[in-house]
Amino acid sequence: MSNVQLDHLREEMDKINQELLKSISKRANIAKEIGDIKEKQGVPKFDPVRENKMLEKIISLNDGPFEDGTIRHLFKQIFKASLDLQSKEHKKHLLVSRKKQAEDTVIDLPDGTFIGGNESVLIAGPCSVESYEQVREVGAAIKGAGVPVLRGGAFKPRTSPYDFQGLGVEGLDILKRVGEEFGLTTISEIVDPRHIEMASDYIDIIQIGARNMHNFELLKEAGESNLPVLLKRGLSATMEEFLHAAEYIVSRGNSQVMLIERGIRTYEKWTRNTLDISAVPILKQESHLPVLVDVTHSAGRKDILLPCAKAALAAGADGVMVEVHPDPPTALSDSQQQLDIPQFQDFFNELKASGLYKSTVKA
Repeated sequence: MSNVQLDHLREEMDKINQELLKSISKRANIAKEIGDIKEKQGVPKFDPVRENKMLEKIISLNDGPFEDGTIRHLFKQIFKASLDLQSKEHKKHLLVSRKKQAEDTVIDLPDGTFIGGNESVLIAGPCSVESYEQVREVGAAIKGAGVPVLRGGAFKPRTSPYDFQGLGVEGLDILKRVGEEFGLTTISEIVDPRHIEMASDYIDIIQIGARNMHNFELLKEAGESNLPVLLKRGLSATMEEFLHAAEYIVSRGNSQVMLIERGIRTYEKWTRNTLDISAVPILKQESHLPVLVDVTHSAGRKDILLPCAKAALAAGADGVMVEVHPDPPTALSDSQQQLDIPQFQDFFNELKASGLYKSTVKA
């Protein structure tokens, strides 16, 4: 074959490529129109019966040289690309996503503290509310340090049914009394959807714990509340699942949602969980919601809480949560991971000295 003949065939192939491209593009536009109609009708975009009929008709017209299997494969790829195009056209951006809202959400707390934006926040308090005296001692210490938010577990979902389950409503009442006495914002975990409305009489922020991240009825009820919600990432949840859990709350009308990374379950045994520090910048990039880090539950050991907190703030976290108890060895839950008050004061002073903690709250 001469070079002239080769060049001629190549020119013919180039023309056919262009014709194929025009035909494929034309087909794609028709597929988009069909997708629009199906979207309005609320019917599935993928119709396997229709696809099979199209394939059979195309194959019946095949005169070669490609085998029927090859033709079937080529057209199935075109069908798949068209279906992907339809899905992309009608993909709904989550309310919690950056594509839906570019600016950061900032939570304005009752005491004038802001979570999100340019400031940092520290949330501190005992794992479990055990007594008024215990919570008051911690409340006085964190107020003296200039920490604005007091946490404490009143309802405790525990791995063993025989472990301390919390004081319930009595624990919420203790938090309320201490919060009012020292002017602290209070936060506690709610585990039952029926308790969401009641919680507003006692606390300022609802926490939804890691074990309840997929408790959809609880998420829905939190979405009906007018209280801010701190949502913890599940023990083995992907970040996509985490954001969809937040969407359950926001979609019900409550836009005051904060995300908190608390470590995920891995094979590692030297820490209680594995702190996924990469979650912080990714969540900040994908969502406009404030992102915090619970260093206590992620580490489970006091000797590395400070570097973990520094890492969290350096990665862009809006705040840190840490557990504090007047006498950790006697704590009714998680005694090994809670700081005593002098340890907390050292922790907080060093965190401030690092320059990473940026807050205008004064002691």
